[in-house]
Amino acid sequence: MSFQITILKVLAGHPEGRASLDDVRREVGILMSSGADWTERMKRLAARVPDLDVFGSRFVLRDDAGWQITDAGRAFVVSLETPIRVTSDNGQTSEVIVMLASPPPMRLIGIRTRRSA
Repeated sequence: MSFQITILKVLAGHPEGRASLDDVRREVGILMSSGADWTERMKRLAARVPDLDVFGSRFVLRDDAGWQITDAGRAFVVSLETPIRVTSDNGQTSEVIVMLASPPPMRLIGIRTRRSA
């Protein structure tokens, strides 16, 4: 799953959140091989969303021009990296990392297609 989070991060860093497949591959490869810091950070984030599916969740769209992060994908990245501040009864504040559940994949129901003869 850390691979999918890396894809989200790469796309979020592009103008309009769009990149060609070749650009995504190149940049993901660079980040995934950049060292232990990146790898460990992505593993920690991935542990928070063990069932992440960036395509099924519609965080990333694919077309002939490449891949694009959606607004939901951008919001997900922000929420993934934002710790929650919690204040206890005695007034102490601490930051808590919350496990996030991936939204269920979108399903199209009742769609029919016709074949041209």
